[in-house]
Order: sequence, then C-alpha cells, then structure tokens
Amino acid sequence: MAATDLHALLRQLRVWDPGTTELRPFDPAQAPAAPLPLFSTWFAEAVTAGQPEPHTMSLATTDEEGRADVRIVMLHGADAAGWAFGTHVTSRKGHELSAHPYAALAFYWPVLGRQVRLRGPVTAAPSQESQADLHARSTGALAAALTGLQSGVLPSLEELRKASRAAWERARADPAAPSPTWTLYRLRPEEIEFFQGDPERQHVRLRYVGEADGSWRKELLWP
Repeated sequence: MAATDLHALLRQLRVWDPGTTELRPFDPAQAPAAPLPLFSTWFAEAVTAGQPEPHTMSLATTDEEGRADVRIVMLHGADAAGWAFGTHVTSRKGHELSAHPYAALAFYWPVLGRQVRLRGPVTAAPSQESQADLHARSTGALAAALTGLQSGVLPSLEELRKASRAAWERARADPAAPSPTWTLYRLRPEEIEFFQGDPERQHVRLRYVGEADGSWRKELLWP
C-alpha cells in the first residue's frame, strides 16, 4: 500500500462510532476511595457491553539501555497485591523486567470509550505460585509454555511445528508438567488513571496516586 493510500484511509476513519460505542457519563465525584473497586466495575461493564477480549492489555517495559518496549498480554487477576500477568523469565520482557522491575499497563475498551492506565513496580511470584497459575489455565496455555524459548530466534516454522506437537502431547498426557521458567508477575500500581471518552471531547480523566500511608489521592486531569 502506498503511503498516500494509507493517509487517505486514515482520514476516512473515526473513533467511537455511535453505532458501536456507548459513551457513558462518568462522575468522578462518585468514584470510590481506592481504584480497584472502580477497575472491577469498569471491567465487568466492558464484558457486559460485549468488548472483545477485555482482559488483554498493553505491557510496557524498558531494557537495560532504557529503550522502551510494548506488547499485548493477558490479565491473570487484580487484587490488593497488584495486577497479574505471566511470561517466561527468560523471554524478552522477562529480561527487561529483571533489568528494570518497573512497568506500565494500559487497557482500552472502545465499546465504552474507556481506557485504564497503570504504572508501578513489578515483582515476581514464587515458583510454586507461578506454576499453580500456569496449571490453572488451559491445556493450550500449558502447551505454549512448554513449546520453546519464547522470544528466542526461531530457525524455521517446521521446527516450531515439531516443538508444538511435542508440547501438546506432553500437556495432554501430564497436565501438571512443570515449566520452570514460567513466572507470574504482579504490577503494584503507584498511580492509575481512568479515562472516559465524551462525544464533545470533554473527556473525563481521573487519576489515583498512591500515598505513603497506603491511601489514594484522587485528582482530575485535563483531557
């Protein structure tokens, strides 16, 4: 596609089409004192509204040289301990989290015109908890974890097919098969922003900032 075709296509696109998006009112004065209850409510509303894959999120990390990286991962849970996701400690993001255990997450639910952004330190769960998290998931998730060296250079697709077939056979035969490098990580947010889109572009942005005593300070941001 020529660059001019791309630009022409971009000019035709719009966000938050009324036919597919419901921009709901959001009164930050009614928001709870802590962000987790609001996140849980918004997540449930995204599911009910039919948002595809609402549990997927962008994970941003930095490498040893401070260069940014981002990818889509799946939320494994959210509680007082933090927002959880899993990956191999030997993967690219695993190495980056080892070098700089601080990251950012972003959820985008376009059916409601909403975003949630978090950033804070990241910690790795103990091996036993990480393996329990893996084995609580699907056979396919276990097979993927057993397949190979995530983020490593792959010589050929045929090698991937062979490794995948072997991993699926093992996962089906032994649902408790360990994947020693699989790790459950938790991001404990220092700040969380809730963004609600508005048809008049008067978007509501509410930020929670963690205080030293464990409480949260709420503040509004200009859109």
